[in-house]
Amino acid sequence: MQATGVGLGAVAGVPLLDGCGFGGQQDKGGSEADELSGSFDWKQYDGKTIKLLLNKHPYTDALKQHKAAFEKKTGITIQIDEFPEQNYFDKVTLELKSRQGNYDAFMLGAYMVWQYGPPGYLEDLGPWMENSAATHGGFDRDDFYPNLLDAGKWNFKNGSALGGGKSQWMLPWGFETNTVCYRKDVFDKLKVEPAATFDDLIELASTVAKKAPGAGFDGMYGISVRGTKEWATIHPGFMTMYARMGLKDFEVDGGELVAKVNTPEAVEFTDKWAKMVRDSGPKGWTSYTWYTASSDLGAGKAAMLFDADIAAYFQNEDTPAAGKLAWHPGPKGPDGSLATNMWIWSLAMNSSSKNKGPAWWFLQWATSKEHLLWAGTKAQHIDAVRKSVAESGGYRKRLSAATDFIDTFDQVIDQTKIQFTPQKNFFDATTSWAGALQQIYGGADAKSTLDKLAGSLDERVNA
Repeated sequence: MQATGVGLGAVAGVPLLDGCGFGGQQDKGGSEADELSGSFDWKQYDGKTIKLLLNKHPYTDALKQHKAAFEKKTGITIQIDEFPEQNYFDKVTLELKSRQGNYDAFMLGAYMVWQYGPPGYLEDLGPWMENSAATHGGFDRDDFYPNLLDAGKWNFKNGSALGGGKSQWMLPWGFETNTVCYRKDVFDKLKVEPAATFDDLIELASTVAKKAPGAGFDGMYGISVRGTKEWATIHPGFMTMYARMGLKDFEVDGGELVAKVNTPEAVEFTDKWAKMVRDSGPKGWTSYTWYTASSDLGAGKAAMLFDADIAAYFQNEDTPAAGKLAWHPGPKGPDGSLATNMWIWSLAMNSSSKNKGPAWWFLQWATSKEHLLWAGTKAQHIDAVRKSVAESGGYRKRLSAATDFIDTFDQVIDQTKIQFTPQKNFFDATTSWAGALQQIYGGADAKSTLDKLAGSLDERVNA
């Protein structure tokens, strides 16, 4: 899964960065897409070979199972190199910086566009999408959930909203909303319900932690969330609840970003979050990644997980908790907000590729209704980035076996988007935020810790 996403989601590591970017110069030349004319032909690149750099992931597994359909349809051969999430982005970064074009297309998260885009490492897919000679008639860009497609559009200016302009730096392939998954059998036995507010969640986690062990769930604690000193700790449950409380990471003032992580409301929220984890979370929380947090749910150690919906989904098979899990959007904000942060596993083209035409033929097929419906019903490719797939009878019938998974998705999807302010120093800044959260968890004063963090961020993100 992710992003930092969860390998199934959250990418734990930070790409190898040179300061705030990767260096290098952006290519100012035109697009090869403009050279194509006439009618679209799936067989236009018959006999060509493309090479893909991919993360080990259920989405990649689905592609490997189905790639013969693409190769038969186009005559293009696919070669895949896979790497585990722990070092995948290091490999991507080194490849892009080399500008050798050894790989034609690769997986990335939307946040990586903020790092890989400015130096010119990403091919602008906009001209390919606009040319009817390059894009098949059934591509249907309006079928993507708008916030997912917009996440691949950015003008590279700190603080500018996503979705502006014509440039498209990646296409969404699969994604994760962040919701609460809980043990239904535990809740039934303790006669408790999912939390409606953040304060309710804190109280619920405490109640479960105190009562579950005595009710037959030996060693069970209240709530599992990520805790390592990595940007990935902030982006799932924490950022989702932070956004629902109406809080911001930055605001733009006079053309510069101003950190808002130390407002009185942000201090109160962060202090409460740290206390919730300290009182009702796992021991050794500061070592918790998406994997350990979700594994505790599957192993029956945690009663709740506030993280990627699919991280929990995969714990509903072949684990002690299998068949006992249920999903809930999680607490609403004071104004009823279900603002939800997300991770998007996307596909992008290497601007140094020597096979841009065949690579685009692959990208549009891999994100097509044809492949994604197959992958969502025959393999483990969820959540669906296309509305037609998410609303199809076959997809919904399959996911209906997971209690309230679809209903939860339906409740949050319209408010699911990237809740962070786009900026080029995202990974460094957000990792520092996770470090401050760890300090507060350890007993440091929340206000002084976040004041210090805000001062540091103001200098670094505007450098």
